[in-house]
Amino acid sequence: MELFDVYPLMDVTPVSGNGCYVTDEQGTEYLDLYGGHAVISIGHSHPHYVKRISDQLEKIGFYSNSVINPLQQEFARKLGELSGLNAYNLFLCNSGAEANENALKLASFTTGKKRVIAFDKAFHGRTSAAVSVTDNVRIQANINKGMDVSFLPLNEAGLVEEELKSGDVCAVIIEGIQGIGGVQIPKDSFLKELEQLCKKYDCKLILDEIQSGYGRSGKFFAFQYADIKPDIITTAKGMANGFPIGGVLINPDIEARHGMLGATFGGNYLACAAGLAVLEVMESEALIRNAAETGEFLLSELGKIDGIKEVRGRGLMIGLEFDSEVAGLRKKLVKEEHIFTGVSSTNIIRLLPPLSLTVEQATVFTKALGRLLAP
Repeated sequence: MELFDVYPLMDVTPVSGNGCYVTDEQGTEYLDLYGGHAVISIGHSHPHYVKRISDQLEKIGFYSNSVINPLQQEFARKLGELSGLNAYNLFLCNSGAEANENALKLASFTTGKKRVIAFDKAFHGRTSAAVSVTDNVRIQANINKGMDVSFLPLNEAGLVEEELKSGDVCAVIIEGIQGIGGVQIPKDSFLKELEQLCKKYDCKLILDEIQSGYGRSGKFFAFQYADIKPDIITTAKGMANGFPIGGVLINPDIEARHGMLGATFGGNYLACAAGLAVLEVMESEALIRNAAETGEFLLSELGKIDGIKEVRGRGLMIGLEFDSEVAGLRKKLVKEEHIFTGVSSTNIIRLLPPLSLTVEQATVFTKALGRLLAP
């Protein structure tokens, strides 16, 4: 059997990782400024993380959600404490797409409506409902095209209200910071207006923090810059440093009932152990503050480099837009400078490093990029 060939791959085979670095089978070390799509939050192979999972595996690795699992309660309490959202309730699943599926389902359950408002360049996942609210017809099969979705431009509250007036919208879904869309940041004032409009027209505001959440923006969730309280928040990528997990944070105004949602593997022992390890390290090593400070340094230094059209982002979620395609530049960063980066569309380099990235490591990148862009 061969693998189904759907992924364009870098010509690198990592065999180990440590902190912000990965090492290939030839012994070459690479500075990882992509974190496997923003997944590596506390650094590769963090010793506390490894021990937490190993210790748990020696006790019990899995049972379904038909028994009491105290780690789920411990995880929910710790997440509420660090995020400042103690009043919310937590549903655990396995991925970001699954989190968004459940968020959309909750919004429809509780409002009795079915239309969704999403935004231009949005990415919310590849499964049925999630891909329907993703602004990319290339990854939508015909089976995904029956959902009633209206796509609107970011930061146009008046257009949102015009759609909401029809009374058939169950949810407005928006990323805290658009990732695939090119690191586009909704205005804080726009998020405040969305909160007010959703209350006015009886629909649910869903904040997709799958990529922008978990400290990446310099706050626990990117929407917290706008000082709002969404109805539903989804999270996944940074939650367990690589162990599959997803979460839906649900405003206490939404009531649960048995059978409303479900997931066989969601919130299993190993996932909770991994998730707790991440939160414990984030707290003990002050990684959210580090993301804010190192991110501010990067944004400042990158803004000084000639050849970059625009630098934007918050914390350690940064986009570098160029006037031309960046494929060649990214290959040079890997082959010549041994640095991993990500991409959005064809002309934007995306930086999503571990939250533990230091100023010294960030400087390695800015100097390398400066060299490659020098005339």
